[in-house]
Amino acid sequence: MSSATHRRPRPPARLPLAGTLRLNRPSDIWFKPALSVVAAVAPPNLLLLALGRLDLAMYTMAGSLCALYAHNRPYAARARALAWVVLGMTGGLAVALLTASLTANTVVLVTVGALLAAAQKTLCDATRVGPPGNIVLTFISSASLFVPQTPGQIPGHLVLALAAGAWAWLIGMAPGLARPHGPERRATAQALDVAAAYAAAHRPGDSDGAPAVGPTGTQDGHARARAAAAVHASWQTLLWARDSEPRRALQRLLVRAEVALAAPTDSDPDRLRAWARLLRGTGAVPRPDDLVDDDELLGLDATLAVGQPPLWRRFGPLAPLAVRTALGCALAGYVSLALGIGRPYWALVTAASLYQANVTLTWSRGLQRVVGNLVGVLAFAVLVPLAHLHQAVLVLVCLALNFGAEALISRNYWLGSVCVTPMALLITEFARYQDAGELITERVVDTLVGALVGFAAAVAVTDRRAGDRLGHALMAAERAREDVAHLLAEAPPQSRSRPAPDALEPARRTLAAALVHLRTTADAAAGEWWQRALPEEQVMAVEQAGHRTLAATARRQGLLARTAARDTSTGAEAIRP
Repeated sequence: MSSATHRRPRPPARLPLAGTLRLNRPSDIWFKPALSVVAAVAPPNLLLLALGRLDLAMYTMAGSLCALYAHNRPYAARARALAWVVLGMTGGLAVALLTASLTANTVVLVTVGALLAAAQKTLCDATRVGPPGNIVLTFISSASLFVPQTPGQIPGHLVLALAAGAWAWLIGMAPGLARPHGPERRATAQALDVAAAYAAAHRPGDSDGAPAVGPTGTQDGHARARAAAAVHASWQTLLWARDSEPRRALQRLLVRAEVALAAPTDSDPDRLRAWARLLRGTGAVPRPDDLVDDDELLGLDATLAVGQPPLWRRFGPLAPLAVRTALGCALAGYVSLALGIGRPYWALVTAASLYQANVTLTWSRGLQRVVGNLVGVLAFAVLVPLAHLHQAVLVLVCLALNFGAEALISRNYWLGSVCVTPMALLITEFARYQDAGELITERVVDTLVGALVGFAAAVAVTDRRAGDRLGHALMAAERAREDVAHLLAEAPPQSRSRPAPDALEPARRTLAAALVHLRTTADAAAGEWWQRALPEEQVMAVEQAGHRTLAATARRQGLLARTAARDTSTGAEAIRP
């Protein structure tokens, strides 16, 4: 593609409406964060209620809400992640409380809240901590900025947060006693289901009736990219796990999922689904019976060798997102102050919740946030008379909303917000009951201000390097494909010998990861505004060539039952672009 084509500007990406509010299937583990947060929040709140100090619940909830994190990680990695989340939550709380004790200037408080929100967003994205991301941290730190505080109170309040955080850590780790490899098994089962669906779509006469789309078609390319991303995410889950025989067995199954994506017509979707069902049970990990001993460990050491980019390299691409978050949160808070709203942190948190990988996704999240909050305000109006009956009822209603938020948010963000909004409003009444009409009015105004100002900041702060990152991803994917093709061509086809697994398997894994990164980078760049024209045709061509090479690799490695004639042709097939 010519450089002139790269320099030609393109119009802004469309802002979608259709599908933004559509409900998805619930997460396979929706009940885990829902039950965990109730188990983590209930004991501290009920204890404070019994002591008549429900006004301290904000500090214990800072630690208790850490139970929402790391449910997709194996338990060894979860222990580390939860510990860091608790420390990060306590650190943000400490900065907020110290600032609140030193100044009552609302402009300064909003500024500090915006800087904290930007730091929390950047750290959560760079460390890939997973849902619920930065928003819970930002909610706690922003709200704490506007709680009157003295320096002498800070240590005691931080101790409460740490104690509740330790309890949340125990809650998060407790399921490992009964099912120590549960997260790895679920991740592998999800990958097998995705691969089975992709293979079934290419099988003539499948019972689902899904049409087989040509391997070079756009629809098939996007479906394959989504499936490959799901399998790649499952590999990352296994990489977090400690080396063990169950993990090796799960990795063998993931190899079968990758083979199904590379050559779907040669794979049996019914067998893949059967393996997934067995993994969701409590029995032994199923063992593929069509892998010879030498091939059973494919993907183990080689996958570990691929690794992740160092943490410091992940901060650079996040700079525009950090600036958007800081600017949008600060301006939203300032506008809220100018309107005379007594809780500008609601506008700040609304703005912080918007920012996604690009402007288009930010728009979608903003629409979901506004709809969810407005419906949630109506829910608060219905619930507040019940909650005012007694403080015990108030605590129980908040617990029910905690459960509802986590149970529903995987269906769509707006549906979870319907529970989050009344819960946040009721939490403000732990210290004392307040005027419901005033709370509703301020929340509606702050929601609209945060969404509008936050989105304006996303449009104003452009990510000019999105196109450059796509170019780098293209070169990396093409280079990885050429490396695999070169290894396949080294073995003479007439001898049907295989390249050395020590060399081929790391190259194959690198190519698979590079194709996932290419698609992720392309999607992020496509939703960004004010960009030069993107090499979309080149991206599709590299993806198609890369997946053909992966299919050729699977055949050469003996992972597919092929005739001799088909097996001897794979070297030339892999080299062809």
